[in-house]
Order: sequence, then structure tokens, then C-alpha cells
Amino acid sequence: MWPAVNYEQWRETCDTLHAHTQVLGKLAAKLAPPEPQLQHAALRLTARGWETLPLPAPDRSGSMVVVLDLRAHEAVVEHSGGRTARVPLTPHRSVGAVTRDVLAAVRDLGGPVQIDPTPQEVPWSVPLDEDREHATYDPAQVRDYFAAATQAALVLADYRAPYRGRSTPVNAWWGSFDLAVSLFSGRTVEPPSSAGFIVRNAGDAQQVEIGWWPGDGRYGHAAFYAYAHPAPEGFGSLALSPPAARWDGTLGEYVLDWDDVRTAADPHKVALEFAQSVFRHACAVCDWDPALASSADSIPPPIV
Repeated sequence: MWPAVNYEQWRETCDTLHAHTQVLGKLAAKLAPPEPQLQHAALRLTARGWETLPLPAPDRSGSMVVVLDLRAHEAVVEHSGGRTARVPLTPHRSVGAVTRDVLAAVRDLGGPVQIDPTPQEVPWSVPLDEDREHATYDPAQVRDYFAAATQAALVLADYRAPYRGRSTPVNAWWGSFDLAVSLFSGRTVEPPSSAGFIVRNAGDAQQVEIGWWPGDGRYGHAAFYAYAHPAPEGFGSLALSPPAARWDGTLGEYVLDWDDVRTAADPHKVALEFAQSVFRHACAVCDWDPALASSADSIPPPIV
């Protein structure tokens, strides 16, 4: 059985880990060449944990990768020239202390860099390098989260693999602390002029997003989620598969709770069924090209 993830039970560690990912995300946003839909700022979930892609070193001496190693419980800064620095993630070490040490390691290995330390998309506002409130890190809880996130990422990778249109990798988003993949129709969208920076830059293309998060203050359960952008009126009125999937009007998304997935006889199959069901529904009501939409169901099949 896949591990349980209950936000209320690991809230303090979850928020600390979330804050640590924001440091990596801020570095990616600062150093990586800008891409459409803010793809340059996304992180990845790997066999070690959360990682940046290779980033240009500030002094142009090569590339750098910054990692939250959730097996060894340390932040790691690696330079393509072979130098490495490690910062321990210990049970009572504050986000501020870890942030300062990670930034010092980046500067030591790759040259001067400044980030905006203001946290994003979270209910707290203390700058990351001054944050003494978030200092709880339970390795056992992190282990369970990482095991669950790994299974969720494999579902998302399976879902996107056959699609023949443009899609994202399985992104690890540090603002919302979720994993997500977006499939695009190829049509552009004009965001409202009043929209914020993220919506203006990430919401300028027609897409369907499927993701997973470990729960937060709005929704206290780990769950898969899905939405279409832009979504027509009545988008949330359809009953999807599996039967446990439902529309959450408060979130404005379809959700499938993690407990309904992990307790199934075949959790991967159930989660994949949810992703495919939402995508078929979205393509139908949002008038996607039928041939492009059907490619997500391996029509035509990939060459093997």
C-alpha cells in the first residue's frame, strides 16, 4: 500500500519543507533563461528529492544544481567543475539558517547572486533568510511524503507520455508545493490585464493541468487535482472516473483524494484513470482538436 499523507499530522514539517523548496525555486527563477509558462522556474522531483535543473553559475564558470536530498536529509549545491557543498536539514534547524547557508554555498561555488527572499503563495510573509518560525523537520514524515510524491510523479509521467502536442515535464512547483503536468492545445489565451504576474505568464495558453499535492491549509488532504484553462461554464458538472473523483467548487478543480487512491487494489491504475478521464472531458468541452486529444490515449500508438 502506498504511504498515508495527512497534512494535519505533518503540517509543521510540511511547511518547513515547502519553505526550503522556495529557496531552490528563487534561485532557478533568478539564474535560468526565461521560458514560456515560467517553465524555467520549475523544479523536478528526482530519485534524491527536489532539484533544480542545471543553472548557469553567476560567475559563468559552469553550471550548478541545487538539491534538497530527502534521503540524506541535506541541501546540496553542486558545481559542474566538481565542487560540492552540503547543508544539513536537521529536526530543529530554522528555514532562515538553512537559507543563509545555501545561498552562501551558491556564492562560494558559483559567484555572487541575490534572490528576493519573500515567500510566495503561502500564508506567511517573513523573508526566507529571516524565518525562524519554521524549524520542524521530521525525517520519518519527510520519508513518507517523498515515497508518496514519487508514486504520484510516476502516475503523471505515465499520463503525459503518449501525448503528441506540447506538454511540460512533471514539474515540482515550489509556490504551491505540488507536482503537476500541463498538456497544451496549441491555442493562445489572453489573460485579463488585471491578472497577477504568475497568471499573466503561466496562463497565456489553453491547457489541461493534472497534479498532486500533499495537502495545505485550504485542503487538508493529499489529493490528485485537475482543471482546464480556460474552463467553460459547467465544466465541473460531469461525473468522472473513478467514482471517488469529484468536483470541488471551492477549489474550482476536480479532486481525487490520496486515500481513495492508495487503498485501491491498483493505486497507479486508479490515479491514471482519473487523469485520463479529466483530460477527455476537458478536450470535449473545450473543443480541442480530436486527433491531438486522442493521442493521450496512445492513438496512434507510440513506436516501440
